[in-house]
Parts: sequence; C-alpha cells; structure tokens
Amino acid sequence: MRFVTRSLVGLALFVVTLGLLGMAVQSVRGALAEREAAAGQRRPATERVFSVNVARLGPETVRPTLVAYGDLRSAVQLELRAAAEGTLLELAPGFRDGGRVQAGETIFRIDPAEFEAELALAESDLEDARAEEEEARIGLRLAREELAASERQQALRQQALDRAQSLQGRGVGTAADIETAQLALAASDQILTGLRREVAEGEARINRAEIARRRAAIARDEAARMLANTRAVAPFDGLLADVDAVLGRRVSVNEKLGLLLDPAALEVAFRVSNAEFARISKPSGDLLPLDVEASLRLGGEEVSVPGHLDRTGAASGSGQSGRLVYARLSPEVPGPLRPGDFLTVRVSEPPLADVALVPAAALDPAGRILLVGEDDRLEVAAVRILRRQGNDVVIGGAPFGRLYVTARQPQLSSGVRVKPVMGEAAAARAGRDAGALVPLSPEMRTRLLAAVERDAGLAPELKAQFLSVLAAEQVPQVILERIEAGARGG
Repeated sequence: MRFVTRSLVGLALFVVTLGLLGMAVQSVRGALAEREAAAGQRRPATERVFSVNVARLGPETVRPTLVAYGDLRSAVQLELRAAAEGTLLELAPGFRDGGRVQAGETIFRIDPAEFEAELALAESDLEDARAEEEEARIGLRLAREELAASERQQALRQQALDRAQSLQGRGVGTAADIETAQLALAASDQILTGLRREVAEGEARINRAEIARRRAAIARDEAARMLANTRAVAPFDGLLADVDAVLGRRVSVNEKLGLLLDPAALEVAFRVSNAEFARISKPSGDLLPLDVEASLRLGGEEVSVPGHLDRTGAASGSGQSGRLVYARLSPEVPGPLRPGDFLTVRVSEPPLADVALVPAAALDPAGRILLVGEDDRLEVAAVRILRRQGNDVVIGGAPFGRLYVTARQPQLSSGVRVKPVMGEAAAARAGRDAGALVPLSPEMRTRLLAAVERDAGLAPELKAQFLSVLAAEQVPQVILERIEAGARGG
C-alpha cells in the first residue's frame, strides 16, 4: 500500500509540472506575438520641446564700470635728512615707524652748541666790519673837509699872485713879491694833490669795508641757517615711515633719518589696457573727469574711498603695456588705509544709451544670442559686445522688444521649439517696464499682426484695438506681452 501511495503522489507532481511548463511556453509565445504585432505598427514621432528661461530685450542706459587694481601712494612726501652734522639731542615722542606728528612739531634736534658758537663769532665779525666801515666813512669825511679847506687856501694864494702881478704892472710891486706868491701857490697845489689822494684812498677804504661787511653778514646768515638746520619741524600733519634714528647718535650731513607721509593726500596708481584707456580719455589724451572708488577688504569688511581721475603717467614703462593712470582720493580717508596697500579701483565710465544688459551665459563665443521667434522656435541673432561687467554683458544692436534665452544649453539651436518661461527676476523687471514703449522692427510688426488675425478668441473690438496699436512706431510693453501670450496659446 505504501508503494502505491508514493507512486500516485509522484505521478501527480509530474502532471502538475507538465502543466506549469505548458503555461510558461504559452506566455512566452503570447509575448512574442504581441511584440511582433507592435513592431508592425509605426507610431508618429513627436517633436521634443525644451523649457527655457527667457527675458525681454529692452533699451537701457548703462554706466559701465572699469575694474582695475593698483597701489596706494602718498602724493605728498618729505624725506627727513640731517642738514647739519652733530649729535641727536631731541626726538619727537612719535618719532617711530607709524608714528604721527603734527604740523609745527619738532621732529628731531641736533646739538646746537657748536653752531651757536659759530653764530656768535660770525656776529662779532659783522660788528667789527661795521665799525671798520664807519671809521672809513669818518676818515673820508675829514679828508674831504681838508680838501675843501686846501682848495679855498689855493684860491686865496691865486688871488695874491694875481694882485702882485697887477701891482708890478703899475710899477708898484717887485719881482720878489711875485716869486713869493708863486712859491706859495705851488706849495698849495702840492698839498691839494696829497689831499685828493687821501680822499680817493678813503673812498676805496669804504668800498673794502662794505665788501667786508657784506661777507660778514653772509657768514652770519650762514651760521644762523646752520643753527636753524639743527631743528627739523613738521610742515604738515603726517605719519612717519622708514625711521632710523636714536638719541645720542651722531649723524652726518644729508643722512636720511626717516620719511614723512601726508595721509590726507593719497592717490592710487593703476594700469589699464589701451582699449580701456581710450574709453576714459579724450581724443587729445587727457583724462575725462570721471569718478572712481578705491576699496580694500579688511577681514569681512570693505573700506571704500571715493576719488576722481587725476593724470596719466609720463611714460608707459619698460616692458609694460597699456597706460599708468593716477586717481586722487578724497581727503576724508579712513584710518585703516596706508600707502602701499593694494586696492581694487572701480572707474565709472561714461553712460551708454540704447543698449541692453544681458547675462554672459546668454551669448555664445561668437557673440550671438537665441531669440524666441514665431511658433516659439529659436532664432539666432548677432549682437555687438560693448562691455563685460562681471556675470553680465552690455550689448548693442539688439532687437529690442524680443524675448531671448537667458542661458544657452548645448541642445538649443536655431529652429528648435521651446517653451518660454519668464524667470522671477525677468518677470519683476518686465512688470516695472510694463508701461514702457517698445520699438518694433518690420519683421516683428508683421509677425504680431498675423498673430492677432489668427487669434479666434479675441473679440472683434479688441482685435481692432490691437491692430490700431500695432500700426504705431512704438507699442506699449503690456500690449506686446498680451499679443505674444495669445499667440503661444497662453
């Protein structure tokens, strides 16, 4: 009995297995038949539509910004040098690197004892020269008085000679009287010649005394100047740099002890390319009166200083390209800025009118953008790249009023159908400009007129209003968007 039972169970399992195998074969055959039937029916291919972010091209007035980098310098500098030789006797409290001094404050002083003695000797020599000159003048005055007396005495003796000769002519006088008068006159002439020589010598002595006095005065002024040079006074409020001096040190003439910088007279020197220089200069080569902003990042904060273009470098420099430009910064300079800082300089260029500002991702390397045309198909348009401003580009010759793709993708090209999506920023901007008037090109006007005529959902009076609006040279932004939305079925 046990044998028969086991045989029946085995037979039953065999039958079930055969049934399952048959069902599997039938399922496979059905699947193959369905695949062959599906392969025999060709489905029509559907065009793929890509969603793209778009924005509207509108005329703007953009003021580009030229970004450059340069060094901060002090336009007013003073080298502190020892004008006299001696020992440093006094230093200002702030006489150290980074120290601040006030205008009129003594920066350093050299021991003046030696120069004071030289000044005293020079003043004594000057007084001696003045006394010599006065003595010479007194001697000349006396010599001239003696000369005048001798001239009067000569005149009297000449009169005596003339009288003796007159008496002799009348037979009263004698030859002896005439001879005596002649001898007296000759003696007077000799005395007069000697006095004239003394007057000439007196005048020459005065000239020598005046020369000696002027020399003594020059020596006295030189001694006074050397004494004054022992004390250096700050001509303006400034900061000290490159300080190299200590009390008691003996310095030589013209030895450099430091550098005084004026922190209120700062300028930044930066280099620009030839093309950039042409945009910020006049045809004559002079710089335009443009505003600049120099900034320095300190930690998480940025220190900015306004200024204006000042001048151009006299030479390009060996091995350099472009132009070196200097900008004078505002006197109200924040404390952290110091000469030698490396600053970022932003120059506000002249404004550009009737241009468009688009993202740099909207252009290809050839300077072309993708426009949304009729039936939402892309068109390629070439534009002129005027400026690059970070992630944006200023373009000219753009078809204003048209929608463009804000970010190009590899699969997008001319003729591809897309689904335009207005980004949040572009939508907000379009909302601000909804009341603006947009100029229409002839092609765009024709396309919009055809779209209005095809739109069966428009009321006849609204269609007539749209057609009259499109006949004008400029169309309101809101009307233009309404017509395009209807053409896309929106």
